[in-house]
Amino acid sequence: MSLPIIGITMGDPVGIGPEIIVKALAQKEVFACCRPLVFGDANVLKEANRVLNAPCNINPVRGVEEAKGTRGMIDLIELSHIDLNGFRFGTPQKPYATQIIRYLETALSFAKDGRIGGMATCPVNKGFLNDAGYPFTGHTEFLAQRTNSGPVVMMLVTPRLKVTLVTIHCALRDVPGLITPERIMDTIRITDDALKRSFGIPNPKLAVASLNPHAGEDGLFGDEEKATILPAINGCRRAGVNVEGPLASDSLFHFATEGIYDAVVCMYHDQGLIPIKLMGFKKAVNVTLGLSIIRTSVDHGTAYDRAGTGTADPSSLIEAIIMASGMARARGKTRAP
Repeated sequence: MSLPIIGITMGDPVGIGPEIIVKALAQKEVFACCRPLVFGDANVLKEANRVLNAPCNINPVRGVEEAKGTRGMIDLIELSHIDLNGFRFGTPQKPYATQIIRYLETALSFAKDGRIGGMATCPVNKGFLNDAGYPFTGHTEFLAQRTNSGPVVMMLVTPRLKVTLVTIHCALRDVPGLITPERIMDTIRITDDALKRSFGIPNPKLAVASLNPHAGEDGLFGDEEKATILPAINGCRRAGVNVEGPLASDSLFHFATEGIYDAVVCMYHDQGLIPIKLMGFKKAVNVTLGLSIIRTSVDHGTAYDRAGTGTADPSSLIEAIIMASGMARARGKTRAP
């Protein structure tokens, strides 16, 4: 069977990215679904290998044609040569910011050219990148800008729940002004399309969460449901989308986890991420919808306090790689082994 090549960006060199890569690429299920190709630094991966006492070999390659795709070996596009003198897991250094961006941009170029079927990204620290001079609000926004994409949507996935977000990284006080009917319609439409194209659900059923308690209680607690959210839902229904709402979020997620809905469209970041992390903290996957390329990610941060201790859990990365592989197969982005 043809297997997609999935690019894995190392993320922050001093975070847990290198460690979870070494752990993930020792698992049978990863190589059963794809040929992983890491974009990062050999010295850092070797240091992670040392910390873990893992018998994993690093195989630097110049292109996908040299990749072995063999368990126990990490095929690596080597993009930096970090000096381990002075290197310390958990301690960011400004020069590393340039390397982080290089890993992302190179993997993205491979994905855009079709050399890889998709990419799974390890965590970065947004504050560190901004302090180092790189305006960066998140992978989602970065990749949308680099691909000249239209509206993009963040989806979070666990085995029992999928959510998408109308707004992402913004202050809570700004949310009411940002949830326009157009933005909500874009999120519903992109979610519906992705479930059909990439998740194999021919007629997905979507639910849209309210913004206010009790869905506004007929305007008693706010009028965003009537004035903004409902018109967007009605517009999508007219276009043929199977969508319900706005529904009170205090009970909606219970029904979604019971399988009544295929995905929930949420108004703001924590409205969607709290139930996701409650349901599947270790296995949640972040997926960017609306891009021309496939991108998944771990649903956790750099965890500087745990980096280099050998205790980081690779479950989310494993799930992200498997999901990117499945999406690539669904879209026909495979290569002969």
